[in-house]
Amino acid sequence: MFGIEERFPAPETFSGASDQLHELAARESGSTDFFGDEYRLGLRVLLESMDYDPRFSERGRNIAWGWLVDSLSARGHAARAFREHPQTASAPVKGPVVITGLHRTGTTALHKLLAVDERFQGLQGWLLSAPMPRPPRASWEGNPHFRKACDQLAARFESVPGMKAAHDMVADEVDECVGILCQSFVNTLWTCAWSASSYDAWWQTQDEGPAFRYHRRVLQLIGSSEPGKRWLLKEPSHVRNLALLLETYPDARIIQTHRDPARAVPSLCSLLIQQHPLMEVGRLDQRARIMGYRETAKAAEGLRTAEPLRRAHQDQILDIRHADLHRDPMGTIRKIYPFLGMDLTPEVEAAMERRVAEAPEAVHGAHSYRATDFGLTEDEIREQFGDYLDRFDLWP
Repeated sequence: MFGIEERFPAPETFSGASDQLHELAARESGSTDFFGDEYRLGLRVLLESMDYDPRFSERGRNIAWGWLVDSLSARGHAARAFREHPQTASAPVKGPVVITGLHRTGTTALHKLLAVDERFQGLQGWLLSAPMPRPPRASWEGNPHFRKACDQLAARFESVPGMKAAHDMVADEVDECVGILCQSFVNTLWTCAWSASSYDAWWQTQDEGPAFRYHRRVLQLIGSSEPGKRWLLKEPSHVRNLALLLETYPDARIIQTHRDPARAVPSLCSLLIQQHPLMEVGRLDQRARIMGYRETAKAAEGLRTAEPLRRAHQDQILDIRHADLHRDPMGTIRKIYPFLGMDLTPEVEAAMERRVAEAPEAVHGAHSYRATDFGLTEDEIREQFGDYLDRFDLWP
């Protein structure tokens, strides 16, 4: 997302620049095919929103435009790889393990801890921008797509220094599904880095089925070089799309993480708002309050939407409390493996214990935030979640 604005200066208006965007993406990906047309309406709405909602800084305009180019060119990369490897369209995706829950409830820490087990495969960050059959690990440093991903992450953390403490990302480690889902341009990610109220209102009325079908096709492609490995996925926003998730992956095993929303929601808002001074000018306090109201409502509605699906698929869902993961990570892991129908081998257990001892998520400092920074008190946040805190014993 960051570090690419010099290559792609933004057009005067976004809404009239779809052809220019496709030309740039075709040049970057080497493909004029972007895997169907289902993404085009979402892209059109997003471009209109970018002219209407945010007050971009000049650099912010260029960064946002570069992000669009990268996302569409990633879809072009995928389309080209689908043509080059047509046999992957019939590849099975058996029993994927999917970590979900409210944002900022330990999903990333759990995801990366489980990924220590090499029997799993995941979506490494660099492959999100150039989907292809996963090459052998020894070849990654020489791959131009890998080097580009590393450079962009370095530029991102240089531009927003506090982000590493809030949410570190590494190109060769597993990352979220949102990096694939956003390539269909009907996704919550496009509401996060700048003001996007009109797009947000439209997106929340849409069927994300095409995005999930594209997601499965990308998994088939990337995983084709290691077909025997079980997929390990993580995406907080899946919690509001459990119906689609289970339709796409009927035999999925879902781990849902839980935390006091009065801590989780302000933590998410604090992460998102860090990007806004780089992207927009003025209104920061006002945007922070609007973000607090929006993210609280989205989180509460997502859990309400998930509840009937949770009851209907109880045997496929395991609940994990953030406090338990934080207090006793290996105890939590020992609870997870029987649910997955897998043995926790001594070698994997030792490797996980080493990661826990190293605590890589903590080396960049503490992430500080307050609910009042986003226009709400902790009690006002909790009120919107009904009996959720009681059901999972989340009260502080």
